[in-house]
Amino acid sequence: MSQVFHRSFFLEGNAGRLEALLWTSTRQDAPIAALVCHPHPLFAGTMHNKVVFHVARTLHRLGLPVLRFNFRGVGLSQGKYDGGRGEGEDVRKALDYLESQFHGKPFLVAGFSFGSWVGLRIGCEDERVAELAGLGLPVNNTDMTFLHHCAKPKIFLQGERDQFGSRPKVEKLMEGVPEPKRLIFVREADHFFSEKLAEVEAGLRAWLLERHLKLHT
Repeated sequence: MSQVFHRSFFLEGNAGRLEALLWTSTRQDAPIAALVCHPHPLFAGTMHNKVVFHVARTLHRLGLPVLRFNFRGVGLSQGKYDGGRGEGEDVRKALDYLESQFHGKPFLVAGFSFGSWVGLRIGCEDERVAELAGLGLPVNNTDMTFLHHCAKPKIFLQGERDQFGSRPKVEKLMEGVPEPKRLIFVREADHFFSEKLAEVEAGLRAWLLERHLKLHT
């Protein structure tokens, strides 16, 4: 694993400061920098969520710098929950920080559950973002058809038994999502990928290694 330099700090958000954590590494030729967005703030979602942590660790093991942060109103972040609108502003502030630290590098935005809805929506719009990774898409009660207008490379990892994003509804959504894309259903996994995080890591890792030859060295 790349040597980790932890930096705990606060981003300046539109609703006040946002608690953040950056993992960087000794690797200077990392082809991309990553942002990972956490699940729903009203249901105990934080940047320390197990799935979010596992995704961040997977990315960092490949030598990528990885930023996580708490949405407004979560942990030590100021402000209050804003139904996804203000949280989108929080994502943009996090991308601004990545640009200040890794100017010239493209970004990968990954998100789990609520984080996939907010993070991927902003990632599709923001020209600094080159790649997207969505985990546990909450399609049962969330409109994610913005993905139908997103031609950036993207991977989706979904539990086969996801109680918030059923396989039929995910497959229906994917019919309108343009290439390049990859959809992986993790066998017998629930929304939280319980006991299936190794499969999540394998799928995400394989996709990134295919896209970035530098990560093999």
